[in-house]
Amino acid sequence: MKRLFWREHLPLILFTAAELLVVLLVFWYDGYDHPVTASYAVLLGLSVMGGYLAFRFYTHRDFYERLSQPLISLEESIKHNESAPLPTALSELMEEQYRQYRNQMEEWERRRREHLIFMNQWVHQMKTPLSVIEMITQEDDNDGYRSISEESDRIRRGLEMVLYMSRLETFEQDFSVEPVKLHQAAVDAVHENKRYFIHSHVYPEVIIDPALTVQTDAKWLRFILMQLLSNAIKYSSGSGLKVTVQAFYSEDRRQVVLEVTDRGMGIPKSDIKRVFDPFYTGENGRKLKESTGMGLYLVSEVVRKMNHRIELESEPGQGTTIRLLFLQ
Repeated sequence: MKRLFWREHLPLILFTAAELLVVLLVFWYDGYDHPVTASYAVLLGLSVMGGYLAFRFYTHRDFYERLSQPLISLEESIKHNESAPLPTALSELMEEQYRQYRNQMEEWERRRREHLIFMNQWVHQMKTPLSVIEMITQEDDNDGYRSISEESDRIRRGLEMVLYMSRLETFEQDFSVEPVKLHQAAVDAVHENKRYFIHSHVYPEVIIDPALTVQTDAKWLRFILMQLLSNAIKYSSGSGLKVTVQAFYSEDRRQVVLEVTDRGMGIPKSDIKRVFDPFYTGENGRKLKESTGMGLYLVSEVVRKMNHRIELESEPGQGTTIRLLFLQ
């Protein structure tokens, strides 16, 4: 606070000192050479300036302190109890700016909520005709209907991603911890991707003790498994190899580890550090046009909010392993 005060008034101090010096020189060249009187005049001038600086510091000390201390909240920026004109005017200006900022933020928040409500309603509305299409295609087993079923599955996965992304905004309100059996959760996720497995010529393998249980949210764990399996199938499509889901205790038995492993194209080393960034598709995404770059980002956000951990290992041409760690 004091440092800011002296920095602001340094030009005034230098100007006053120069002014006193000029006055003394004028009298000196006019023949007035009484050092004691000159010193008294200089001392008197400095005393007057010192009194002004003391008055200025006393009346503006709260103002300088407010400018010197970091703000904890925006509300603190509009608090003022100074009576001096400049701090009062500045406080009124900041208060008006804060009101305008609050109004804009409330308007943006209102629009965001309206957008989320619209997206949720739209997704639920789209699920109805999609369910009708799936019922129709199940009645016949010809190639045309199978292609329609595969495309409807892709649409459903996309709609679910949109729905879960909107729910991520209110995650804390939609989160419930309970004991979840990993084997059953994995089997259910594999079953929901059954047609995707068949179409892609990839085969599921579940290696999990049926009694193995973790404390987590069943609905969000299902979303995570669906995204990881979808990625594993997509990047190993046509290989005829397995996608393995397994779970086990860590060596110190303080964590349960859930792994989803594919034997597909793998991820280039240059892309591994960015696979959890939003909209980042990388080299593999440029090969597969349907990649959005949002799947692993949403998974990482959900895992972080659930206080779990996620790790990824991959070798180009060898496959990818994504590992979830649940604290016990």
